[in-house]
This record gives sequence, C-alpha cells and structure tokens, in this order.
Amino acid sequence: MRAINPRQVRIDHLLEKLWVLEENGEQNRAALLRRTSDPDADTLLAEMSRDGLVESQDGVVSLGGAGRARAEMLVRRRRLAERLLTDVLSVSGDEAESQACHFEHILSPEVTETVCTFLGHPPTCPHGRPIPRGGCCSNAVRDHMRPLVVRLKELPIGQQARVIFITPRFLTRLSRLATLGLTPGSEIRLHQRHPSYVLEIGETTVAVDPEIAEEIYVKSLTPP
Repeated sequence: MRAINPRQVRIDHLLEKLWVLEENGEQNRAALLRRTSDPDADTLLAEMSRDGLVESQDGVVSLGGAGRARAEMLVRRRRLAERLLTDVLSVSGDEAESQACHFEHILSPEVTETVCTFLGHPPTCPHGRPIPRGGCCSNAVRDHMRPLVVRLKELPIGQQARVIFITPRFLTRLSRLATLGLTPGSEIRLHQRHPSYVLEIGETTVAVDPEIAEEIYVKSLTPP
C-alpha cells in the first residue's frame, strides 16, 4: 500500500475518465468536463498537457503516452478491486464502486498482480468492462496456470484442498459449517458434485448444497 497524494488523485480521476470516454468513443473536452466534479479540471488538464499526460487539439482530448500507461494501470486496479469486492467479499452496488476507487490509488504493482492471480485473471469487471491485461495474465496463458484459490464448486473431483475462507450470505451458516468441520484451514477432499457436494473432512463425510459450495474458497493441495 502507498500514501495518497491528493493532487495525484485528482489527476488520476481525469486520466481514468479519459480512458472510459475512449472506450465509449468519446474524446471531446466537453464530455470529459461533464463527467468530473473537479472545479479546477481545466487547470489540471492544462498542467497534464504540459507534462505529456494528455494531448488536446480542436476540442479533442486524448491520452498521451505516459498518461495512457497510467490510466491503464488505474483502470486495471479499479476493475480488479470491483471483482474482489463483488465476487469474494459480497460487497455490492455503490459501496463496491466507492471502495474500488480507493484501491486504485494505493495498490502496488505486486499486490495488483497477486489479486489478479487470486481471482483467476478475470477478463471483465462486474459491469462487463474489459480489465486491462497484466504480466501475470500472459504468464497464466503461457504456463496454463490455474487460480491459486477457487470456489469449492470449481475443485476437480478427487482433489484434496485446504479451505482458505468462507463468505456466507447468512452468518448463521458459519456456525453450521463449523459444526461440520468446515472452517478456514480445514483439509478436504471432494467426492461428488451432484445432487450435493460431498466432501471428506478427516474421517468424516459431509454434504453441502450447491449454494453453499459457492461461498467456500479453497486452495488445491494436489500438484498440477
């Protein structure tokens, strides 16, 4: 994590908005100013132009080389954060977007790659927008790498795994799962998926509904 520079955050917001406008096929200055609440946007754009972050001509504003590289990084962080908050932590709506906005300014490149790998290199954010690819994505394709952590429902039959975390929609489920021995750190082996997920936990065999299997995240202990 890194400290947040308020001025840099304002510049980042403009760069990100320019990226989204380009995705939408809009690159005019008026569209950009409509999408920002920053009262000094015109002044910032002039500074960004001098710094080579943006290019502006005849009312058309586009990302410069350095600005495009930074905007791509910001958009990647934000959309990965939205995936993490929505898919793993069950945060939804405006709250997920608000929190993702904070993440985009503070995640280091190393943490960003880790989050992407953890999520399985998702191609889009929850809104269907493309997530810019990173080095970890290229490596995953080249090396046929699987995500480090997957939902229980994605674990191959017969594989042994360790429960990493559980994200129940209802807290009462945590107690019920704990009584079955399904807690973070537990080692399991998946025997079947239908009609229920049948697991071996030590010398005990338990069954969980598909809905609950969606909420249990595991890391395979079986070599690829």
